Amino acid sequence: MVLAASSWATAASIFTIEALPLPHTHRSRRTTKKQAPSPVALRRDMPLVPADTIASRALVTVIAIMTFLASLTAGCAILVSDVSQDWRSNVAREMTIQVKPMPGRVLGDDEAKAEAIARATAGIAEVKAFTKAESERLLEPWLGVGLDLGQLPVPRMIVVKLAQDSSVDLVKMRTALAQAVPGAVLDDHRLWVARLATMAKTMVGVAALIFLLVLVAMALAIAFATRGAMAGSHEVISVLHFVGAADRYIAAQFQRHFLWLGLRGGLIGGCGAIGAFILAGMVSAWWIASPGGDQIEALFGTFALGKKGYAAIVVIAGSVAILTGLMSRSIVFRHLQGLE
Repeated sequence: MVLAASSWATAASIFTIEALPLPHTHRSRRTTKKQAPSPVALRRDMPLVPADTIASRALVTVIAIMTFLASLTAGCAILVSDVSQDWRSNVAREMTIQVKPMPGRVLGDDEAKAEAIARATAGIAEVKAFTKAESERLLEPWLGVGLDLGQLPVPRMIVVKLAQDSSVDLVKMRTALAQAVPGAVLDDHRLWVARLATMAKTMVGVAALIFLLVLVAMALAIAFATRGAMAGSHEVISVLHFVGAADRYIAAQFQRHFLWLGLRGGLIGGCGAIGAFILAGMVSAWWIASPGGDQIEALFGTFALGKKGYAAIVVIAGSVAILTGLMSRSIVFRHLQGLE
């Protein structure tokens, strides 16, 4: 009975029902007892969903962590996609001609013939023939520095860059090289382009899967938090429902509360992800300035997320807040429909 009375009083306070004046009671001449305030007056300013509780703070922390992880995953997927696109465009626009030493032939003359054939081919923008020293320097990462490679049959390399929006007749070029330079091999890097594309698609797919798992985990946390808040106000919700309060009104109280929690968590997680990418960019800039930094930049890029990446993080943070509010509203509606 006491619990029911308290629930009715709370429901009345939410609808801002004014407390009825209590009848005057007989006061003794010697002592005057102060009237206790009405339960309606005590609960008038209390919201249906408490604003600052341990559960609310815990949910904000969970949302912030999940938003941070989702933003990192999306940002890394964008970085991988952009870097792989640069890799593929650079590799696809280049070909190499490898001139191998052949018995009875002069390697320098064969290299000059292969270079002339490449320059005469339509669609070629630039041709660069490596000298003997430059060709040997290409082997230093694998063989080490300071080795005498004079006795080894080191092939000569010719780098051929294609013109923009042009096509090259590779069959004709290979035929000309085979006739003039038997030891020449033309590599158009198609195999490398295919492997780079497969690797990039795989990494982006894994990132998308991780992103979906993070969203599912966050949705479950929001659902549990909403049901916990409803359990704490179960009697009040039941009274409001049975006295005729609109379901939209009750659900709006929860939606407003959880939307604010989602905004706080999304803002914290999104700002943390943006800060992490800015820090990664500063560290990568320091790496690039160090010896061997050009290889790091070629492989991993500059970790510069760009406007598209930062916009994606902002969209994720906002979507998390909207998802939090809509999920809580949906759960409350289903609960109210079960009371009928």
